[in-house]
Amino acid sequence: MDTSDYMSDFLSGLQRRNPGETEFHQAVEEVATDIIPFIESNPKYKDALILERLAEPDRVISFRVCWVDDEGNIRANRGHRVQNNNAIGPYKGGIRFHSNVTVSILKFLAFEQTFKNSLTGLPMGGAKGGSDFNPKGKSDAEVMRFCQSFATELQRYIGPDTDIPAGDIGVGAREIGYMFGQLKRLTGKFTGTLTGKAIEYGGSLIRNEATGYGAVYMLDNMLKHHKQDIEGRSVLISGSGNVAIFAAEKANQLGAKVLTLSDSSGYIYDKDGINAEKLAYIKDLKIKRRARISEYTKTFDAEFHPDSTPWHVKADIAIPCATQNEISVDDAKALVKNGCIAVVEGANMPTYKDAIDIFKDNNILFAPSKAANAGGVAVSGLEMSQNSARLSWSEPELQQHLKAIMRNIHDKCVAHGTEKDYVNYSRGANIAGFIKVADAMLAYGVI
Repeated sequence: MDTSDYMSDFLSGLQRRNPGETEFHQAVEEVATDIIPFIESNPKYKDALILERLAEPDRVISFRVCWVDDEGNIRANRGHRVQNNNAIGPYKGGIRFHSNVTVSILKFLAFEQTFKNSLTGLPMGGAKGGSDFNPKGKSDAEVMRFCQSFATELQRYIGPDTDIPAGDIGVGAREIGYMFGQLKRLTGKFTGTLTGKAIEYGGSLIRNEATGYGAVYMLDNMLKHHKQDIEGRSVLISGSGNVAIFAAEKANQLGAKVLTLSDSSGYIYDKDGINAEKLAYIKDLKIKRRARISEYTKTFDAEFHPDSTPWHVKADIAIPCATQNEISVDDAKALVKNGCIAVVEGANMPTYKDAIDIFKDNNILFAPSKAANAGGVAVSGLEMSQNSARLSWSEPELQQHLKAIMRNIHDKCVAHGTEKDYVNYSRGANIAGFIKVADAMLAYGVI
């Protein structure tokens, strides 16, 4: 069987077993495109069906979550936990609360998480969880009651040596606090079962900053490897949550000019750059007040473009930090036309596969999310270490750990993805992430 036949059989089998799960299909196909030729050259992985086993989660857990709203009405949502693979360590991955959460989305995220966690070099397997509950518009009391009910169901399947969830979209410090408190109440134990905790009860410094900072560290490594510099570059960023805000902060610190941020209502364009003072305003606007990004234009001289994304603005660098599949083929063509030299994925799988192909065809430096946004889970892993040792590292120590992890991820991508004078970071990340997990699976035999 040649490579094309293997790919066709593999993908048709995946789609047959997982009907209608388009996000999951997309994530697996993106990895398989790079991994299957590598497997063909390393038949020990093919003979042991390693890729097929990786694309079949260890388990998918679904459960009902009942809670009572402020009017006394009984409400019911659905919760899930996808535990994809724990070959190199306990399951690790976030919890997402959003109305669009489906099993397909969580399976794609858990599959990606397996490779991402492997790239960090830390002993963490891959998982993801969440619920179709949307915390927007809910009172603190309603969010608390939902989180307590969700944690009551989830606690059957997690633990500090089993599965350590963290936050994700819709799950921040407030939600983690409510869930951790409920777990402590139920078990009577103070353990590191959740990460993303507040500093007061076992959290780590720079956890909120880590994903955004890590993405920019990855960008900096890529540019330096290609004899370029981030200083003086113009940057487009989508989103306005923690990842976007702290990517903008680190880009500013390294001398770049951030032109855009966005939310679900549209994007702002500030031709003068979103500097530290303006970013402090956005932190208050989005993190504390949870208001629309359009309010920025009432205070600063900037444009607001409703129901749009920023990818048609002329700039050197794009860092998508909002959600999956936000950069289309047309967006990719616009970025190339406008002279973009690098795209770094801060969100999980924000770029359609055909759009990624356009970047590669035009030699645009492209860092996939499994490499570029690994900083968040890396610091989560460091939080686990601090909890286990009952200590807390300083911010400078953690910054050095994060920089080293992102540099090592970059170097792994270069080692496995260099093609003449171009580094295919997607290929490098996929192969490097695969090898570590695959070798562990081979060591265990058939289980």
